[in-house]
Amino acid sequence: MRYINRTRRGVGCLGILGLLALATSVGAAVKLPALFSDHAVFQADQALPVWGWADAGEDVVVSLGDQTAKTTAEASGQWRVRLKPLSAGGPYTMTVTGTNQVEVKNILIGEVWLCGGQSNMQWTVSNSNDAETEIAAATYPMIRLFKVKVEGADTPQEDVIGEWVACSPETIPGFSAVGYYFGRHLRTELDRPIGLIQSCLGGTNASSWVTRDVLSDNPAFHNFLDNFQKTVEAFPKRQADYEAKLAAWEAARDQARKDGAAFTQRAPQPPMGPTHVKRPNALYNAMIAPLVSYAIQGVIWYQGEANAGTPESARQYASLFPALIRNWREQWGQGDFPFLFVQLAAWDVAKGDGWPLLREAQSQTLALKNTGQAVAIDVGHPTDIHPKDKQTVGYRLALAALNIAYGRDGVYSGPVYVGRRVDGDRMDLLFDHAGSGLMVKGDALKGFTICGPDRVFHPAQATIVAPGRVEVYSPKALQPEAVRYGWAPYPECNLYNKEGLPASPFRTDRYPIEGDVQ
Repeated sequence: MRYINRTRRGVGCLGILGLLALATSVGAAVKLPALFSDHAVFQADQALPVWGWADAGEDVVVSLGDQTAKTTAEASGQWRVRLKPLSAGGPYTMTVTGTNQVEVKNILIGEVWLCGGQSNMQWTVSNSNDAETEIAAATYPMIRLFKVKVEGADTPQEDVIGEWVACSPETIPGFSAVGYYFGRHLRTELDRPIGLIQSCLGGTNASSWVTRDVLSDNPAFHNFLDNFQKTVEAFPKRQADYEAKLAAWEAARDQARKDGAAFTQRAPQPPMGPTHVKRPNALYNAMIAPLVSYAIQGVIWYQGEANAGTPESARQYASLFPALIRNWREQWGQGDFPFLFVQLAAWDVAKGDGWPLLREAQSQTLALKNTGQAVAIDVGHPTDIHPKDKQTVGYRLALAALNIAYGRDGVYSGPVYVGRRVDGDRMDLLFDHAGSGLMVKGDALKGFTICGPDRVFHPAQATIVAPGRVEVYSPKALQPEAVRYGWAPYPECNLYNKEGLPASPFRTDRYPIEGDVQ
């Protein structure tokens, strides 16, 4: 982005009055948010809001291609114009003129996607499978990357720190692997420029990513604000305890160094305080609010691990996650843009029902319009919450995008349970998204359990009996009442459609689970 000084005011001599005049002219300069910078991608085929800051009452002219839009800065200094949709292509230069002129160069018009969530979205290409090979091959000048700096705030901010860069072996190693593999597949399929905005942070609860009113106006979410208030009140004592433990740890470390001994004790971690970056609403304020109104095609989202700790919190996600999606759509004002998300992968460290309940909550979110789910149950790792196969996840998200966002025909989801019927001592399960038929990877179907009136689940025999139907049986449940599939943090399950997409875990029952929100 290049700034050209075209100040209307004369500076005069370099005395006090001259310096004051110079300060005034610099303060009045037209400025743009970081998103509107060199190498940006603007969304194709949609109206394009452009905004920024200037002096109150300053006339601002925005030119892009053969379009020109004029406006006047408000008393707050903010201004905004709305350009007409452009077809995919470029490069363009956008010129914004007020008392000065700003040029934004090498703009492409294409498909813009926001990549949000927690650590599995933040996980980089350099830390994923085949990193060396993937990085070496990552020369895609028509894919552009924007990485939002991690920050939190108590009130909605106006701008972020970041810049657009072309995808290359130099720029891709630290970028979201899921985002990159998603964007790369779209680039191949659509032959359009792709813009990827990474705005995510590991270990974050969904409550950090919504506006404050989502939490304050719904009694079901008051626990987030109440718990944080208790944390703030307890902070002084916890901070003092932390400082004492840290001093003891440092003394032990220094003594070990002096003695030439090994020292493996981990340093104590500071407690959450009133300005912690992951506090409720803080990440929305700092990392999403400044992006709102930038024209996008949609969102890809990989988050939920931080909400899956207990059955209660996992079931709460069934209302919190849809609230987040509706919240973002309302803030953007673009209607029901596509919102595609990754179901939690398998992870054996998690215990109890929290993990499968959160997967269930994610699947229930598909009731919202223009949502899609990439099932990742088969690419997890028993002891690593960050599975390294991000290529598969990105590819499955792209399949959903091609169907939901771009209207492509084809199978984009694995089998989804839609109904059941009891046939004597067996239960028949019906599936949507069976594609050209169901299939088993391996010798026999695994992951199915069945129960009778006693509600005790037993491992079951399962057989594909029709293109979209599975029959389930166990001699220990001859009066079948319910079936579960993949209902474990790290299940062994192998039902797919013939297009190679895995079935989503599910349960046919709604039996109470300890800690469940009824």
